[in-house]
Amino acid sequence: MSTASHLLENLKTRFADALLQVKLELGEATIEVQTSKSLELFMALHKDFAFEQLMDLCGVDYAAYGDSEWATNETTHKGFSRGVTERGIGSSPLAARQVKETPGASRFAVVYHLLSIARNERLRVRVYAPDDELPRVASVCNIWAAANWYEREVFDLFGIIFEGHPDLRRILTDYGFIGYPFRKDFPLIGNVEMRYDPERGRIVYEPVSLEARVLVPRVVRKDHRYLIDKARREGSTDA
Repeated sequence: MSTASHLLENLKTRFADALLQVKLELGEATIEVQTSKSLELFMALHKDFAFEQLMDLCGVDYAAYGDSEWATNETTHKGFSRGVTERGIGSSPLAARQVKETPGASRFAVVYHLLSIARNERLRVRVYAPDDELPRVASVCNIWAAANWYEREVFDLFGIIFEGHPDLRRILTDYGFIGYPFRKDFPLIGNVEMRYDPERGRIVYEPVSLEARVLVPRVVRKDHRYLIDKARREGSTDA
């Protein structure tokens, strides 16, 4: 039995009532934990399973998960992808509505990457925020001090609240910034733009002047049209 498999077996034995999902893929162990029992599990992982280091903590927005603007099997006769049709990812509030139409689906989650130096083991933990309108999970700052800035970053970019954080405030965006840039329904061009006004002698904020649009790349595909053109070119070259 591999080290990762042995770890997952031990976790399933001890936290059977807290684990929602256990996966072992490509030698990497991943578990999904109930939100209400996440703090208890994290404390045990740190104390009893020797995961003394938090390598990373990030937020995820699962709105319209699995949907793509650039699927190349839905194309026009000119070789363009279906990105010309708005699908909501990064371009409109449609992405947020799509996840609400899926019963039982949660939109936001926090993913933790843990390292045990003593055991030479790694573990990925995912915790969903049950409330899409006000996503909240427990802070792990008291367990891993490195979580302080990570949680502030996730709060700033995704709007996920970490209950128990000692100083939860924005860390990357500007003062007075409105919205959460990494949410999929946040416009790619933003809501405001800034410039220096020489008359006022200061930076001013104005509504964004760019036109909202979806950029569509041209993609060459393998079908009979391109094969015919290639054969013609090669034939003319041989001649």
